[in-house]
Amino acid sequence: MNKKTYISVSTDPIKDESKVIDYARFMQGKADMLHCDIMDGKFVTAETYNSSLVQAINENSLIMLDVHLMCAEPLDSIDDYLDAGANIITVHYEAFQDKNDIVKAIEKIKKADALAGLSIRPETPIKEIKMFLHALDLVLVMSVVPGASGQSFMPESLEKIKELDALRIGNNYSYKIEVDGGINENNSDSIIEAGADILVSGSYVYGAKDRMIAMNKLRGVIKK
Repeated sequence: MNKKTYISVSTDPIKDESKVIDYARFMQGKADMLHCDIMDGKFVTAETYNSSLVQAINENSLIMLDVHLMCAEPLDSIDDYLDAGANIITVHYEAFQDKNDIVKAIEKIKKADALAGLSIRPETPIKEIKMFLHALDLVLVMSVVPGASGQSFMPESLEKIKELDALRIGNNYSYKIEVDGGINENNSDSIIEAGADILVSGSYVYGAKDRMIAMNKLRGVIKK
């Protein structure tokens, strides 16, 4: 595998906010970014952190902040996460009642010099987001049902990754493909080969005895 694979370690397994900051500090210089899972209890049933924690992480670490908003109607909350220091903000296609607001969200994020991402749930086909691909920095494929840590990777997600990669090549788009859910050393090679650039890892890395070894196994730089 010649291309670089990025690892975004998720906050999702961590329930104590103070430990999230400790994890961010530990991971700076090791992981490529911290995947901040933000859930509002509406778009998904779980409810987690908000922009105040993202700001605290930003003030206490140097790690790149990959903010994933699993929130209903996220347009109004984007400014809070930009102000908190998010480097990437990814919103969900399904979270918008008015799909025209997705364009507004992308424009708002880019105007603030952050990277704009769009995510889709497992049941949403790629064709639903084709019209937005040219403007995106990142597309996040959910390979589990969003809202709960520790689920198994859905193999059908590989076809979505391949389709996104083919569209990227065929149209000379520049977005990165990020994949989130159930990724481990047994399936990471096939996910990367399908076209993924960024692997999100929650439980697999967080619970590992040696987190550096776990990340290098995901990247494929250590034999499994």
